[in-house]
Amino acid sequence: MIRNLFRSLEAVHGMIYFAPEAETRYASVGLDRPGGYFASRAAALGAVGAEVVIATFYNFNPEIVRARIPQAWEKVTPERLLELRWEAADEALAKALPDDLKEITELAKRAAERSKEMLSGRTLFAAHARLPWPDEPRLQLFHAQTLLREFRGDGHLAALLRHNITGIEALVLHVATGDYPADVLRKTRAWSEEQWAATVADLQKRGLVGEDQLLTEQGRELRQGIEDDTDRMAAPAYDVLSDQEKQRFVELAAPLSKAVVDAGMIPGRR
Repeated sequence: MIRNLFRSLEAVHGMIYFAPEAETRYASVGLDRPGGYFASRAAALGAVGAEVVIATFYNFNPEIVRARIPQAWEKVTPERLLELRWEAADEALAKALPDDLKEITELAKRAAERSKEMLSGRTLFAAHARLPWPDEPRLQLFHAQTLLREFRGDGHLAALLRHNITGIEALVLHVATGDYPADVLRKTRAWSEEQWAATVADLQKRGLVGEDQLLTEQGRELRQGIEDDTDRMAAPAYDVLSDQEKQRFVELAAPLSKAVVDAGMIPGRR
């Protein structure tokens, strides 16, 4: 149920990483696409160095981060970048979401406010949790899901660390489920073919990936354990909602994510 709660509203936040409204605004202050992604998502942390972004974003090649952070802060302040992100999210979501968002926003905000009571060990989430709630209804829903996403995401990193899985290993294991093409994850995270192949070979030696480059039984058990740990750490954010409210959350949120996907706002999703 916890994973369904998260996924039901996921696209309402996830679209910001692909929205042309965001890319155009970031470009206006001199940031390319990767730079806009790293800087806009990290802006809540302040003008941090590359090491902080490498640590909190986890699965990107450190070199692509170092090529853009902290140089981005010489072009635009974190405060201005947050403003641009709000503007982009509002303009983009206006294309897909209905005007009446009161009920789902109230449920999502309650879960998000509950998550704020559990900051420990969740650095990127905590940075976003300090931001004030926007006034615009669409942005309130966007911010609520942003908080829930980063809350879950920081827990996921803890699960990966617990199981001694590095960033690139997590990507290879994801691809090894057979649900996602290797080239997309490798290229967007800026890993070379050589680095990727070496990681596949190492995971094969560890018995986690087979010769067919798919998960072995041991690999499936490991990945399931990571996902289960992630769900357990995300669950407290939603414990403020009753079982009936959780079901209502999914009922209200799923059509909104579908509307975002149907509008073509997330590549590869239909």
